[in-house]
Amino acid sequence: MNKRRHIPIFLLLLSLAGCGVYNFTGGDVGTAETFTVNYFQNYASQSPGSTFDPGLDREYTLSLQDLILNQTSLDLVSSNGDLLYEGEIVEYRVSPMSATAEQRAAQNRLSISINVRFFNKTKEGAEFEKRFSFFFDYPATSQLASVRDEAHEVIFERINQDIFNESLADW
Repeated sequence: MNKRRHIPIFLLLLSLAGCGVYNFTGGDVGTAETFTVNYFQNYASQSPGSTFDPGLDREYTLSLQDLILNQTSLDLVSSNGDLLYEGEIVEYRVSPMSATAEQRAAQNRLSISINVRFFNKTKEGAEFEKRFSFFFDYPATSQLASVRDEAHEVIFERINQDIFNESLADW
């Protein structure tokens, strides 16, 4: 009778052994141990209709580093990481989105676009160059300065998650 009691435990352990390690973020770093995020230069003013936001380059670079640190076990290094992220901010634009009956803007949209190049020294063919964009809508009665921090947080979170999924998610 004792042997029958051990069979369910043995089957449970056997089934769990085949599952491997699951990462809830969906990130697959493979054999990579380190990553580097080069400084994302702000070239937004070179795009017609875009404006230059001082400090955006540093703010964005740090936000991408933080996301990768928080969602992987990789170590951040200043150069020669197994994974390399680099690129530039190519658009920072505020545009009216909807109008009132008086032909005035009722809502504005802040759009940010970032061109990213990704290199993976540990996995051949995983490299890419791609443009990532997102936006934040806010009332036209508000100044951008009053919603800037919230807008950047929302936009960076979405863009960074898209970059993370493109570079490390193995769905």
